[in-house]
Amino acid sequence: MSASAKTGTVYGVGLGPGDLELLSVKADRLVRGARHVAFFRKAGRTGQSRRIAAPLLAEGAIEFAMEYPVTTEIPLSDPRYNEILSAFYADCAAHLRALAEAGHDVVVLCEGDPFFYGSFMHMYTRLKDVVPVDVVPAITGMSGAWTATGMPITWGDDVLSVLMGTLPKDVLATQMASADAIVVMKIGRNIDKVRAALRTAGKFDAAWLIEYATMPNQTVQKLSDAGDKVTPYFSIIVVHGQGRRP
Repeated sequence: MSASAKTGTVYGVGLGPGDLELLSVKADRLVRGARHVAFFRKAGRTGQSRRIAAPLLAEGAIEFAMEYPVTTEIPLSDPRYNEILSAFYADCAAHLRALAEAGHDVVVLCEGDPFFYGSFMHMYTRLKDVVPVDVVPAITGMSGAWTATGMPITWGDDVLSVLMGTLPKDVLATQMASADAIVVMKIGRNIDKVRAALRTAGKFDAAWLIEYATMPNQTVQKLSDAGDKVTPYFSIIVVHGQGRRP
């Protein structure tokens, strides 16, 4: 690279919960103008962020698919899980860094908000001190989910707790019992544990299940009406606060 060449920028662009009309003006502009596009996905899949952004991508955009080496094959408690993912993120970051140092801007497509439980955070921490990085915030999936229920998530002084379904049942139940309003993410295979924790906390009957919030196949129902169905990856459970109001 010549001394006069300008280093490119890596953009972590939040796409929101799934509805393209909920993108920010900045996100829309960056995605439409991207020459280099990167995104995470499971092996053999299109990738949710890539699917969301598909109508906006310029013809001829150069794509870099970052395929997770593991998802649920290895337990989170297994030391190999972090080792494998750490090496994967390092390789992805090296590729993005090389593009930026060659003078290319790169748009990394991010589901929801890049700084809210997103994989882009692992790119950000590895790149922020070596190349320019710009993060474009977005509407979170949980915001789209509670809006889909048609009820406010918090009132007055309500305390909102955001919990991961991957947590142990006793931790979930304790946090649920102490919160006024609840959002549970990363449900999937943890649905039975989440149901049990909600029952222990006395919140099961007040819980709502939202699948694919803001997307064309969105569904909204009381969790108690969902039966024993296995929820898809894009599912969120919410319990609305009932706090102080005029």
